Amino acid sequence: MEITEVRIKLMDDNDDRLQAFCSITFDGEFVVRDLKIIDGQRGLFIAMPSRKLTTKCFRCGAKNEIRANFCSQCGQKLPADQGSDARSRLFADIAHPINSAAREKIQNAVIEALENERVRACQPDYVCTYDDFDEFYSDTKTR
Repeated sequence: MEITEVRIKLMDDNDDRLQAFCSITFDGEFVVRDLKIIDGQRGLFIAMPSRKLTTKCFRCGAKNEIRANFCSQCGQKLPADQGSDARSRLFADIAHPINSAAREKIQNAVIEALENERVRACQPDYVCTYDDFDEFYSDTKTR
């Protein structure tokens, strides 16, 4: 597996823990979007794209976020014990490396790209190359 491209979107507030978003391309054929670059207590690390975990309402079967008090569909009070364990996970990774060597390879490539992007961002003709599909979608919707 070769990392063939890393695109970075720097955050405006460098004092925030979230430093940037990025997308990473493998073998010029497969893209993973929305990795987060976070400044943690032990330095920069990469958080993989994730989704909130849900449970189903026992009354109507609608999906609700873990730890929700009421069903978002029918308004039924949900059991207090669902996901109330302090150690329970609220998010699950959508895509992630399956071993530490792959994680390290990705993290090194992304952090190097972040450093390069920060240098590029200081140039007067800087243009971000990150594909922000949320912005693209909202722009095309108004046309």
